[in-house]
Amino acid sequence: MLRFLFLMIAFLFIAGASVYILFFRETQEAPILFAYDKNDPVFGVGKMRFTDDIAPSFATDLCVASEDISLDGLNISAAAGAIFDVAAKEVTYAKGLHEKFYPASITKIMTTLVALKYGNLDDVVTVGEECKDIEFGSSVCEIHVGDRLTLRQLLYGLMINSGNDASMTVAVHIGGTVENFVVMMNEEASRIGATNTHFTNPHGLQNENHYTTVYDIYLMFHEALNYPDFHDMISKHTYYAEFTGIDNESRGVMWESTNHYFINQATPPADILVYGGKTGTTSEAGACLALYSKDKYGDPFITIILKAEDKETLYVEMNELLFKINK
Repeated sequence: MLRFLFLMIAFLFIAGASVYILFFRETQEAPILFAYDKNDPVFGVGKMRFTDDIAPSFATDLCVASEDISLDGLNISAAAGAIFDVAAKEVTYAKGLHEKFYPASITKIMTTLVALKYGNLDDVVTVGEECKDIEFGSSVCEIHVGDRLTLRQLLYGLMINSGNDASMTVAVHIGGTVENFVVMMNEEASRIGATNTHFTNPHGLQNENHYTTVYDIYLMFHEALNYPDFHDMISKHTYYAEFTGIDNESRGVMWESTNHYFINQATPPADILVYGGKTGTTSEAGACLALYSKDKYGDPFITIILKAEDKETLYVEMNELLFKINK
């Protein structure tokens, strides 16, 4: 009997050892003949999800550069400029990338971004006294106290015709006061990483404490492009707004783009589609332009120039940037 038990125990030990060697040890030590690529979209890390208190990198979807970048054959005279390859997420050229400059009406990209984020485009807005609190002779949409327009119309007016009166009206509608809206602008700038920016008004008229950088403008533009309505606003050559005046009579105004590419005063290089953008000009800021374009393959680019000597130089040098995106 004892002999039988001994034989059974020995048999079970040998059988267990055999199973371990054949199925566990061999599997662990055998080479993987068809290892999966970690980047494989089905089996690699791309299939994994990290949700346990781990946020994706802030710059995952952004072009990033910490210093200026030269490009053969390109040397603009403007104080600052850059080419952002949106699809490749690369800065291919940069001059004065993180230096602070006055943005003039390029400010209105942020004004529009905040309004799109917090406003309802179908809201009917009554124009108040704030529309007159702007520099005499500056760009306006010719709206008057008591006029009633939609928020959508006001945003088209400030983006296409660069109306400072529309900017002030939007600010009061969204923020309650101009001052509170400016706080919202600065908070949004901080949120998207535009840390070298400070706003004092919603239109960009000169103030020494109102400044930004080429890179921060890119961040604002990139964020605003997440809104389909923004795409439409920057792409319009003209816009006809019909609204109700203080006398309850219907009024109509045609707004024309300030972008010289849209009014036949500048021609982009061959195979470049200028989709739209925002201009800005004051004596202190110089001539400025932020542009969204596509190359001959349909790939998007953001190009920016700040503080060109004049508008003629601005568009000549913007064409130099655009010429490079097809290379």
